[in-house]
Amino acid sequence: MYSEALTCSLQGLEGDVITVESDLTNGLPKFVIVGLPDAAIKESIERVRSAIKNSGYEFPLKRITINLQPANLRKDGSQMDLAIAMSILSAGEDFSTEPYVIIGELSLDGTVNGVNGCLAMVISMRAKGYRQFIVPFENRKECSVVDDVAIFPVTSLKQAVSFVRGDDDVARFIGDYDAKPADFDVDFSDMKGQPFLKRALEIAAAGRHNLLMIGEPGSGKSMAAKRLPTILPPLSFEEAVEVTKIYSVAGLLKDASLITQPPFRAPHHTASAVSLIGGGRVPKPGEISLAHNGVLFLDELPEFSKQVIEVLRQPLEDKIITISRANASLTYPSDMQLIAAMNPCPCGYHHSKHHTCSCSQGDINRYLAKVSHPLLDRIDIHVEVEAVKYEHLSSDDVAESSGTVRERVKAARAVQSERYRREPFSCNADIREKRIAAYCKLQPSSQAIMDMAFKKYAFSARTYNKILKVARTIADLAGREAIADGDVLESIRYRSMDSKYWS
Repeated sequence: MYSEALTCSLQGLEGDVITVESDLTNGLPKFVIVGLPDAAIKESIERVRSAIKNSGYEFPLKRITINLQPANLRKDGSQMDLAIAMSILSAGEDFSTEPYVIIGELSLDGTVNGVNGCLAMVISMRAKGYRQFIVPFENRKECSVVDDVAIFPVTSLKQAVSFVRGDDDVARFIGDYDAKPADFDVDFSDMKGQPFLKRALEIAAAGRHNLLMIGEPGSGKSMAAKRLPTILPPLSFEEAVEVTKIYSVAGLLKDASLITQPPFRAPHHTASAVSLIGGGRVPKPGEISLAHNGVLFLDELPEFSKQVIEVLRQPLEDKIITISRANASLTYPSDMQLIAAMNPCPCGYHHSKHHTCSCSQGDINRYLAKVSHPLLDRIDIHVEVEAVKYEHLSSDDVAESSGTVRERVKAARAVQSERYRREPFSCNADIREKRIAAYCKLQPSSQAIMDMAFKKYAFSARTYNKILKVARTIADLAGREAIADGDVLESIRYRSMDSKYWS
């Protein structure tokens, strides 16, 4: 007796079609799985055996061979349990599991448990032409974001078998994707004073520019970074699906629904390079991928290992990270906005107007050297943050709310979206080098300003391009089609402090 069932195996964010072949023959009872299964799949032998018995079915006392086709592809994960069990039952009882793709892990009592990466599997299989899926009830919300496929959630092996036989009806699950306004516990109006920092954050949000804050302890750097998400526009549907897929694979989808707000990730400075970029025996997404389409905040930047900091250079340029291991080479997206904060020296008071620095020049140089020039070049905006003045702290004046700033950011993003509608990018920070001349054209007077600044500060070619992109965003916030002299001057100001700290 022979039967087949379809399921899926993930390689990173991409899924491969796996055909579960079951062959039942007479002979001494034996249950084997072949086709390069990992330990989790090999252990499914006992889960499947117990689930079939405890669901009220008779487990075949035959020689059972399960082949996971294609046989030359390594498979991992427990999501094949349900397909293996249904394949065995369909071989013994002569019913077909077509045209369904079956995903789910089994408990010993026959309950179908949720699995990580279910959305990524559905999206991958949909791209290969499959349209009907039997999935765990726990994964129904995340899987239903793909609206042109049929999702049938089941809670048990018995319900799944009854459904494919036609004895029981499982309703297709259709999700509700209305993006609700985000409810933040913090607001831009909480920040007292710091108009220069607020302006820089608004520009960074409007153009998705990377930003570095440097200043003495207690000046509000961390506070400002944590309020950046409150002025970011919500994700588009396509962006939301990408982010949700990554969180599904990582097992971090808390309420199993679509993530509609840009993620904000803030790893501690003791984080390793693997936790930042991803990895493991079977590589999983790291912090830079979990921050995809959102914000990666690195507080106390020089306290991170220099090796950890330097791994950011390639993802900041390429927007992807490729992780190579002995048994897999996987690529994850990493189109994140980097926000970093640091003190100017180990004690924090170098160049302070109110405190005396206790660090030697050697200590300061070693501290700042942890942040290399190549990494600084990849950060668009550099802001020196001064201590908050008493009159600002004690003032009863109410600052602009996040909602007010967010509307300006959304308007600037809308301008960029329309301008770049035929380009492979949508924000000023991502303008390709060969297109900068077309979209960041300067007037002769602005060219003269750039010429003087380039010679004075010895800017690199990458820094020059960053300045033009930031100037483009400043003009967009002001509603100007052409970049003005003032836009260029303000943009240069965000890169002129480097010579003060890094010679």
